[in-house]
Amino acid sequence: MKLVQFFLPGRGRRVGVVQGERVLDITAAGEGIRSTLDLIVQGKTPAGLLARATWLARRARARPLDWSGLQRAASRRVPHLLLPLEPPEVWGVDGTYGPGVFPPPAVFFKATGERCVGPGFPLIVRTDSGRIVPEAELAVVIGADGHPLAFAACNDLTDAVALHDGPSGMAAAKVLRGGCALGPCLVTPDEIGDPDRLQVRCAIRRGGVELFAAVANTAQIASGVAGLVTRLLADGWVPPGTVLATGSGIWIPESVRISDGDHVDVEIEGIGRLSNPVKVSPRGTRATEGGPSR
Repeated sequence: MKLVQFFLPGRGRRVGVVQGERVLDITAAGEGIRSTLDLIVQGKTPAGLLARATWLARRARARPLDWSGLQRAASRRVPHLLLPLEPPEVWGVDGTYGPGVFPPPAVFFKATGERCVGPGFPLIVRTDSGRIVPEAELAVVIGADGHPLAFAACNDLTDAVALHDGPSGMAAAKVLRGGCALGPCLVTPDEIGDPDRLQVRCAIRRGGVELFAAVANTAQIASGVAGLVTRLLADGWVPPGTVLATGSGIWIPESVRISDGDHVDVEIEGIGRLSNPVKVSPRGTRATEGGPSR
């Protein structure tokens, strides 16, 4: 199952289930479902989430929307996709790809929902940042029992210059407002298949021309996706709906950095394409022109 959040003029944020080329509005305030996070909290387990969303889809009465039509630039005048989930926390793992990883990969805090953007919304690059690069990653949404409830594509913007400072530079390199994109949807485990065998592609377009593109596969994650989740939970409890970005296996050449007006695509097999423009901001605040990003 694929779950989304979308903006509907006059009604605000809605929750949807993608069925082929149509999207059913399953928002149910009376049932306490106003967001995908509500679904995750109520569902608790993969089976519970699927059962809850399926029941709501059967009761849906609103006219379905067109899936491709929602994938457009944000505007308060037209329906469009939003951030698929407002995660209470986003965590990342560094150094996960390779034939063997020792010492164990480092877990770091990346963002809250306020620092995330959805598909089509600008990635924010501060004018005083170093070389900002995208990192294409599989994101795991964790449920109340610690098991993966859903998957999404993630673009983990990173200041490559600050990252060279080692552990002391990790926060400056990774915790960037508007520097974590998630989308285009949440995909439940029953539909994703094996998360350890997914192709991940990253592309940077400038002026309509592809400046850079490369692929990796989650099969290259040394400990597997489940191992990374275990690594995160070993450091303590996380709230339901927490997102774990599983690291990137794509190296961005030193000659490449994203600039104002670029577009970055992160495409993951079985999930879809997360596409975002790049905007330079002197303060690193989230761009909200045209409509809400959440």
